[in-house]
Amino acid sequence: MRWAGVRSRLPADVIETLLKAERATRDRTGLTLTGCVNYGGRAEITAAAGRIDPLSVSEHAFARYLHVPELPDVDLLLRTGGDQRTSNFLTWQATYAELLFLDTPWPAVDRRTLWEAIEQYARRTRRYGSVPRIPDQPTFLSGHGAQTP
Repeated sequence: MRWAGVRSRLPADVIETLLKAERATRDRTGLTLTGCVNYGGRAEITAAAGRIDPLSVSEHAFARYLHVPELPDVDLLLRTGGDQRTSNFLTWQATYAELLFLDTPWPAVDRRTLWEAIEQYARRTRRYGSVPRIPDQPTFLSGHGAQTP
């Protein structure tokens, strides 16, 4: 378990509880569960942008300045409670995440719900932003010389 967020505005006992959960699970490698407390994706990105040398910007260099730089990219973003939006959540890390929206509120999510979500994720084909080619479809070009069917 990991957590991301701005520590400076949290009570010390909350920070200690979150760090204790991280320490208790740090040797487990099967899954990274990230909880975000006092977190906003836009705030994380603007804070990172303010810390990096503009002449050395690259995706890799920029990622080193995020709240938890070693956090892997999100594979599955599970949104509970019936909302169908990402709500400023892990904006940088969830760029290629598979999204799953559940009506179940977070406190009611149990092992069965999580297992079903993982099974649904496992049935998906990850393309990381690429578009699958559909056989026998005409090719269209934009601008001058565009083809029409």
